[in-house]
Amino acid sequence: MTGKFSVSEATTSKKIVHFAKAVFTTLIVLNLGINSSIAADPFPRSQPRDIGDNTEAAFKAVFEQGNYQAGQKYLQQAISAEPNEPLAYAMQASLAYTNQDTSALESYSTKTLDTAKKLISSDPLRGNLYAAVGHFLEGAVILTREGTVSGVPKALSRLREVYKHLDKAEAISPKDPELNLIKGYMDLFLAVNLPFANPQQAIQRLEENAGPQYLVDRGIAIAYRDLKNYPKALEYANRALKTTSDNPELYYLKAQILREQGKKQKNPQMIQEALTLFDQALAKKSQLPASLVKQIESERKSAAQSVK
Repeated sequence: MTGKFSVSEATTSKKIVHFAKAVFTTLIVLNLGINSSIAADPFPRSQPRDIGDNTEAAFKAVFEQGNYQAGQKYLQQAISAEPNEPLAYAMQASLAYTNQDTSALESYSTKTLDTAKKLISSDPLRGNLYAAVGHFLEGAVILTREGTVSGVPKALSRLREVYKHLDKAEAISPKDPELNLIKGYMDLFLAVNLPFANPQQAIQRLEENAGPQYLVDRGIAIAYRDLKNYPKALEYANRALKTTSDNPELYYLKAQILREQGKKQKNPQMIQEALTLFDQALAKKSQLPASLVKQIESERKSAAQSVK
């Protein structure tokens, strides 16, 4: 998919709304699963980037440990200590979206884009990468404020800007793992939600060039879950758990997969296993956003009722 992305006139309004929701809401957190640092760059680069200790610590807290409370504390320090790092603002925007704080979402989305544009002159790869993320976040702001009816056309114009900057970044370093993680996640969710797209191409992009590996595995697990290929989804969820076994969100993901597989196969034992995994996720609910805890509790209740 290139910066020349367009929507066919034959596309129904219902599909446009579904498409926009899939891109600008489902991906808002997952597409930010990226990081690089001189101290511990998780990408196999010949020239690692120094993003700052606080931003790195926030990334590890949120994406490795699923500890949003600790991540928020590190991000607050990063904003003052590392003001030129767009990832810090992007993560703040993501957390604001999760907390349904529209004002903070708008503010940090603008900060992400502004900081990224300044970075382009010294680091065009990451500058364009985060300019894409900034436009993506501003699309989420539009949908949040204006709703899908009036907001979709404006949000889709932002999506064109997203792919324009991703194309520029890809021209600089097509095999960069950070770039391929973001673009791979986006392409995956487009492929899952649009009938003419090919999810295997997106999966191949992630497997061959993206990183860190546990976020690659997590993204592919989610894609296979949404494609209703539960055995493959379970395979990749287990891979992610091997390296990030402290993250409650991964237990939640695995619980979702087993619940759906159990329903499909009429296997109550799988659903019972899912209930155990829901409980493992909820055991660490103090470190998760309240909205996510509420969702996990709701899904656990539904799963429990299905095996009575």
